[in-house]
Amino acid sequence: MNHPALAAVAEDIARCMRCGNCQAVCPLYSVTLRESMVARGKVHLGEALLRGDVEASRVLADRFDACLTCLACAANCPCGVRVDRIVLAARAVMADSGLLPLPKRAACAVMPNRPLLHAGARLLSRVQGLVFRRRELGMSPRFPVGLGMRRVVPSLPRAGFRELSSEVTPASPPAPGRPGPSQGGAAPSPAPARAPSPAPARAPAPAPAHAEGRIVALFTGCLADYVYPDVALGAVRVLSANGETVVAPRGQHCCGYPIIAAGKLDLAREMARSHVRLFSGLDVAAVITLCGTCGEAFIHHYPELLAQDRELGPAAAALASRAHDISRYLHSVSSLNPALLGPLDLAVTYHQPCHLGRGLGVEREPVDLLRAVPGITFIALRHPDRCCGGSGAFAFGHYDLADKVRRQKLADAAETRADVIVTGCGSCRMHLEEGLSHTGSAQRVLHTVEVLASSVSAGR
Repeated sequence: MNHPALAAVAEDIARCMRCGNCQAVCPLYSVTLRESMVARGKVHLGEALLRGDVEASRVLADRFDACLTCLACAANCPCGVRVDRIVLAARAVMADSGLLPLPKRAACAVMPNRPLLHAGARLLSRVQGLVFRRRELGMSPRFPVGLGMRRVVPSLPRAGFRELSSEVTPASPPAPGRPGPSQGGAAPSPAPARAPSPAPARAPAPAPAHAEGRIVALFTGCLADYVYPDVALGAVRVLSANGETVVAPRGQHCCGYPIIAAGKLDLAREMARSHVRLFSGLDVAAVITLCGTCGEAFIHHYPELLAQDRELGPAAAALASRAHDISRYLHSVSSLNPALLGPLDLAVTYHQPCHLGRGLGVEREPVDLLRAVPGITFIALRHPDRCCGGSGAFAFGHYDLADKVRRQKLADAAETRADVIVTGCGSCRMHLEEGLSHTGSAQRVLHTVEVLASSVSAGR
């Protein structure tokens, strides 16, 4: 089949030697023991599709849909095969063949349309009590509304981030007598851990330039805008306290990754162009993202989608070089002033989102930042980088599979006896919170920057 998306991954397909290393790390294989879930099987199907040995079909679409794109196979492949790229390319073939399911077609119609998405979120926040019944953590459907009756979803706040914040938030000077970002300050010593951790406590690494006086742009993403606005508000609070002016441009919309994952690459390309134009037009030192998947969109997918665009291709590459996940930015780029951090009496563990850790290489930075908070007790998970099973929309189409993978993660978290599971992805958070609601656990889930924002507030 002569499809440009498949042609782009032909070399990846050819490199696969069917060794089976991917089987050992595939979260879906671990809970099903089915070879059809393993990456090498999907590579073989991609090869058959590329050669024209098989045609696009509903059965084939379902096979490629049953993938978390967690990157575990790619990270452990001795040949460097990017199975995730092959899966996404195959999904593009399925989408172009008219095989996109109705829910995904609806999402592709709504998510790029910022006014429609905003209006829908605000309307749902006002009528959600009619459709859902409240639980201690989230809400469950009162009757089938396209969701299984077992589902637990977060309640939507009455106002999103845009309604609660200004487009520009100026730098907030530290309290009198407290050293500012350019004055340094000794790093606070974290409290002894309840259980041994594999790495010593470290403060955020010093950066070559201090943050004071910088202007940065904040990309909130859909979940931090509509579902978890405290994440975006916390990011503004921390960045502002660190001496940085924060610009959250109103023209931003969904990052486009859900559209990429659905296979609608032409639509994703238009969304990428929109953001490249918007953020390239800002005179800012950096663009900050709050989710590993959004960060991957800016850093990896936009340059790939626009590689053949003579006008915006170079701009997409330049934007990618200025885009940073907030944990990496506060740790290694602007250097969060440790003197800003007040004490928190909290035991935390950390779940590493797949697209943040394996996708962007942001692994130790969130942990270092958490350890720098005085009073925090950090207890490491046995498998911090194991996928939680959420993977954006995956749980909507494969709920039982997603739940089985999630149970492994929550069992790991329960062993730590931490008060809070910290993560850097809104999708992971939503999936983990649902699981905690089912188990009745007292643990809660917070974004890394929410913990830092609470510490900054405690230090003022």
